[in-house]
Amino acid sequence: MGKIRLSNEEIKYITLFETLTGAVVKDCVCVHDVMAFLIKKGNMGLAIGKNGSNIGKVRNALGKSVVVMEFSESIESFIKNLFHPVKIKGVKIKGKDNERIADIEVKKPDRKKVIGHKGVRIKIARKLAKRHYNINNINVNISM
Repeated sequence: MGKIRLSNEEIKYITLFETLTGAVVKDCVCVHDVMAFLIKKGNMGLAIGKNGSNIGKVRNALGKSVVVMEFSESIESFIKNLFHPVKIKGVKIKGKDNERIADIEVKKPDRKKVIGHKGVRIKIARKLAKRHYNINNINVNISM
């Protein structure tokens, strides 16, 4: 993993998120009108808050949809966490260095959830996978 450069706007969003939730943010990306926060492992409860109260505060403050994902040192767990709560049946990493591709396997009914409305969820996952594990693409495969 190389160094991640954050814009002033991203730093502002991270500071706001950490202030409102108490969770430690490792990264954030914005795709369309959705803010995605990658948080430190074990901070998911803090980020969400009781009955979703913390995430609600963040949504109100930003005026955008908010997605929270948990970081993992394991590349397979990291990829699975990007799509939580959807059950990923398998993750395979192919290629070396600059040509890495992740193939994920999901059940047919979960495909839409993995891709998201207007492809937002998969775009967020691809950005974060590229920044943290140098994965160039994530392919979604259907399993029976």
